[in-house]
Amino acid sequence: MAARAQMFLPNAISARSLSGQFAVIGERQVSPLGSLPAVLTNASLIRLEPALLSITAERVKEALWRELGAGGQWRGQIFLALRPARSLDEDVFVISTRFNDGWSYRVELPDIVSRTRLSRALTSVLLLELANRNAGERSAEIPAWLVDGLAQELLADSPAKIFFTSPTKIENRVPINRSIAVKRGVDPLAAARRVLQERPGLTFDQLSWPDDVQMSGTDGGVYFASAQLFVSDLLQLKSGAARLRAMLDALPQVYNWQTAFRTVFSAEFPTPLDLEKWWALQTVSFVARDAGLQWTPAVSLEKLDEILSVPVEFRSASNDLASLREISPQDAIRTLDSVQQAAVLQTILRDLQLAQLRMAAPLAALNDQYRRVLAACLGENSSATALRSWVKNPPRKAGAGDTLKKLDALDAQRRALEASVQADVLTRQNRHN
Repeated sequence: MAARAQMFLPNAISARSLSGQFAVIGERQVSPLGSLPAVLTNASLIRLEPALLSITAERVKEALWRELGAGGQWRGQIFLALRPARSLDEDVFVISTRFNDGWSYRVELPDIVSRTRLSRALTSVLLLELANRNAGERSAEIPAWLVDGLAQELLADSPAKIFFTSPTKIENRVPINRSIAVKRGVDPLAAARRVLQERPGLTFDQLSWPDDVQMSGTDGGVYFASAQLFVSDLLQLKSGAARLRAMLDALPQVYNWQTAFRTVFSAEFPTPLDLEKWWALQTVSFVARDAGLQWTPAVSLEKLDEILSVPVEFRSASNDLASLREISPQDAIRTLDSVQQAAVLQTILRDLQLAQLRMAAPLAALNDQYRRVLAACLGENSSATALRSWVKNPPRKAGAGDTLKKLDALDAQRRALEASVQADVLTRQNRHN
């Protein structure tokens, strides 16, 4: 008989995620490598602890399910086992186990790991759980390009909102952690584009059988860029997300993923040659495509909403976990101190300036008005001298009233434009139907 058992070590720390799917256990003794300058200053490395890892796992699941349009009640428990890292390039292991009532999974990983490996490991085990929900004795074989393509999508889309790392220092008894977020509002495939403009992308056969050099990223990132582009292009096909879900459902019933892929995508790619031709054309057009084309009104509105919502970490007490909130410019002016206000408003102003030329006509004018109001608040042209002066002598709460009124008025205009854009989209859809 198969039986479930859990063993709790005396010197272990455990945590469970909000949904209950993820159970994390780690040793109280953390890796001594965590205090090395090479770790503290490397933004690509994450220092893991059970509580933060449980939150990260849930965030990855939410983002992945949103990308695939998946959902439903989970059926496989996922155990995450942390061990003190002995080096900065340790492997991560994903182990699936069959029980009488279904499958369970165990991910063994060091407490210091790169974002890429963590994203790949969590993506891999979540895809396994999704594919094996109706599996029998055979576990699904997930293609590497699907795991790495989706993992790279997560890394390109607001990683600061998904991957949480332990605080690096304590100031005034408050844990402090500095997060560097790179917003890719203009082109979510910007990193992949830069790589593939310099080196040729992989063929589908090469994507199907990546070697250790490619999967480690030491090939210059060509494999990761090709996998991300391939998955992104599949999702852009008609019912692309639904077809990928259908492929995952079919994986436990076949001996290899190629059979499931060709069955599900037979209408788009009747033969392997059709797939190769399509993929070669996609790669060439992607590299040659101008990334500076103007956004549609709907996309412009979405980008403006994103720019005006800045993620900020808050702690109610020094020993509490950080909670991530999105605040508006008005919230920053009302609640944050001068230094924090300057950082948030300067970030918003910079992103408004970058997006100005990409905005559709109705939103470009509104974007420019937001930019002018914030520039005036920070100082003429938001120069470094004016910004330092603003930080030392910020506008008083009462003196900031005019800025708050202008921002509230612009928000009202944005809501009106949103209703107009949505009405236009519905009209076009009705005409098409």
